[in-house]
Formats: sequence, structure tokens, C-alpha cells
Amino acid sequence: MFDENTRFGILGLARSGIAAAYKLKELGFSPFLSEFRSAEHIPAADRLKIDFECEFGEHTDRILSCTDVIVSPGIPLDIPILKKIKKNKIEIMSEIELGFLIKDASSKIIAITGSNGKSTTVSLIYDILKKSGYRTILAGNIGDAFTSFPIEKPGLDFIVLELSSFQLDLIKTFRADVAAILNLTPDHLNRYDSFEDYAHAKFQIYTNQTSSDYAIINLDDEIVNNFKDRIFVNKLHFSLKKNGLNDIIFDGKKIIFENLKLKVKNLPVNGPHNIANIMAAVLAVSPFSVQAEDMKAAIEGFKGLEHRQEFVASVKNVKFYNDSKATNTESVKLALLSFKKPVRIIMGGAGKGEDYSVLNPYLKKTAKKVYLLGEAKSEMAETFKNIAEVEIFSDFRSAVEKSFADAHKGDTVLLSPACTSYDMFNNFEERGNFFKQIVRELADGK
Repeated sequence: MFDENTRFGILGLARSGIAAAYKLKELGFSPFLSEFRSAEHIPAADRLKIDFECEFGEHTDRILSCTDVIVSPGIPLDIPILKKIKKNKIEIMSEIELGFLIKDASSKIIAITGSNGKSTTVSLIYDILKKSGYRTILAGNIGDAFTSFPIEKPGLDFIVLELSSFQLDLIKTFRADVAAILNLTPDHLNRYDSFEDYAHAKFQIYTNQTSSDYAIINLDDEIVNNFKDRIFVNKLHFSLKKNGLNDIIFDGKKIIFENLKLKVKNLPVNGPHNIANIMAAVLAVSPFSVQAEDMKAAIEGFKGLEHRQEFVASVKNVKFYNDSKATNTESVKLALLSFKKPVRIIMGGAGKGEDYSVLNPYLKKTAKKVYLLGEAKSEMAETFKNIAEVEIFSDFRSAVEKSFADAHKGDTVLLSPACTSYDMFNNFEERGNFFKQIVRELADGK
């Protein structure tokens, strides 16, 4: 695998890059770290300078002296330094690939990707396995990086991974014992040349599976369903509709799998998409020894996730929901379908090349008013102007405060941006937390 002649480089010092650096140091290597951002934008820069040989503010040719380069998922694969690395025939891998290569062989991997629902599904899987007494970690695109855990040591039963398309781009030998693509809708089209390229990255999750592994198939997703005949491993199918291929059943009122029966009215998360997420989670653990009562207890006790249709507060009989994680149009569509009454929706941010007009029928039916901000606000305003009342804002706080000022008793205000947060915030969590802070201030009368 690696020997004393391996010289590692790490391109990009966000969460996964830093985790990989320290894991390699634990294993006896001295990686070279390269970060395009200046040191003052990296919170851990001072510590990294002590522990490693680093460069900040640019990617120089120094990394070309490495034999293997680990590329952080947020780095586009067409930047000049990566072209040089490829030209010099230097091995390129992801932090996920590194984690797979060094992990103890006895731990099993359950890997989940998709355009929407990943975090909820992996969290459900994690809770079920923990409830069943298994030693389990949750990592990848949620929580801590894969390599931040002692995965090279025996003792872990399961590794549950949420994987983005960026993390799957550089898969070579990574293999999941259970893998699922929950759904596929256009996303990240600011990074990929086409939807087909984005979908190809997602389907990498099945690439190295063997006859003993399991692939979970969503029969309701046309693209995933059409691809299933090219997957030659054990397949487990789910659908919200009656289908002869289903391995788990939804009859409109309850989810049924062998001895497990889950009534929809007892589920902690709302909407058809969350029923699908629960079905996928049940199938993901089904190849292993998990009791129905443990599944039921974990699922019905699930708390939901922050920034995903999260109820924040009711202020003067106006309900506020934080759906900051809704960074694409499909997520917003699902959010709107989850509300039975019209909502005042706050949208906008940094766009990802999507066609916002796909939201028009849902906004027409469910939006009382649309409050727009961020880089995408003008494009959105033009798209929605004949569908719903729209108003444009120059800053986030003004949009939230105006939505409250406009609201009547019984109204709902929903933050569901359909955009990334990077034009105004560091991430969707920061955006969601700021929204909640403003709501708390409104509740306090500030």
C-alpha cells in the first residue's frame, strides 16, 4: 500500500484535509500541506505550521515532489496545480479513499449518497446500529472526517458514511458493504459540466462492490431505477408506490419490513421524502443482525437534524422553520410539499447553476410571499415575479425581520434558500444559526 518512500501531499486544508494530515502523521508520515487561502483564513493555521511543512496563499510546485496527493473535496479538479500533478503522473486520491485503504478490514462500511436526504438517512442508520449495541461511527460529509477516527485499529463494527459527489469523484478502490443512491436531481452544476457528469460521480459509490455486497435501489427515482440493471450485486429495493420488486412496503399509513411496522403518525419527521429516507435506512441495516424492536425504538426516537425543516420558535403565533440545508431546488420543493398551509419563504444565496423555474408550481401553490437575497436574488426575482409576490433585500437580517413584520397570526416563515451560503456565510450551519439568532431576538422583542 504505502512504504517509507511514499511522500504525501495534501491539497486543501478544510476539515478532511486537516484530518488526513494528522492521520498520516500518526502513521509515521510527514505530509506537505498546501492551501490556496491565506493563513489568516485557516483557524488551525498556527498549529499546522508547527506540526507540518505548509504553504498558504498559493499552490506552488513544491507539491510536485510528492508521490501521492490527497485532494480535499471542495477543490475543483481542473485547477492549474492539479493539471501539473496529473501531468507528472503523481497519484491522486481523496480523503475517503485514504480512509478506506488504512481502515481495519473487520469494520463494515455503509455508504449513502444522493442529492437530498443523505444526512437524515445516515443519522437514522447510525442511531439504529447504536441502539443495537454495535460500535459505530458516523463520518464523511456529516460530523467529523472519516480519517479523524481510529479506523486503522480493530474494534469498530460499522462505519456509516455520508458521501457527496465531490468525495466520490476520486474513488479508486473504495468499497462499501452496503451502498445507496437515495435520489438524483440536478445539483452542483457550477462544478460539473453536465448533470450526466454529476450523476456519474454519484454512481461511483457502486463501482467496486462485490457479490457479497448490497446496493439499495430507489425505484421511484427514474435515473437510479434505470441504472439498476447495471449493478451486479445483491439489490434491495424501496418505493412509496406498490411495486412487485419492493423489499420494504409503504401502504400509505405504515412502513412494513418483516416484523417491523412503523405507523406514519408516530414518525418524528414529516413528508414523503422522509418516509423514503426511513425505508432506505431500514434496508441498509437489514443484511446484519438488527432486531425489529431496536429499529422501531431508534426511528421513533429520532430527533431530526438541525437546519433541516427545523422548527425554531413560535413568535406572536408566527412559526419559524430553519431549512438552511436546502441548497438546491429539489430540497425546497420537498420542504414546500411538507407544509399544508401557505408559507412566507426566504430564499437566495450563491446559486449552483440550477433552473429555478422548476419551483414555480410549488411556490404558486404554497408561497404567500418570497423574500429574496444574495447573489441569486435578481435571477430568482425574474423567475418568480409572475408566480408569487416577491421582495428583494440587500442583507439577511432585513429579509427575516420583514417576513415577520408582514406575517399575520397563524403564518409560517420558512428559510429554504435553494442556494449555497458562501456569498454571505461560511456554510449552511452558520446561515441557519444566524436565522435562529434573529428569531430569538424577535421573540425577545429586540
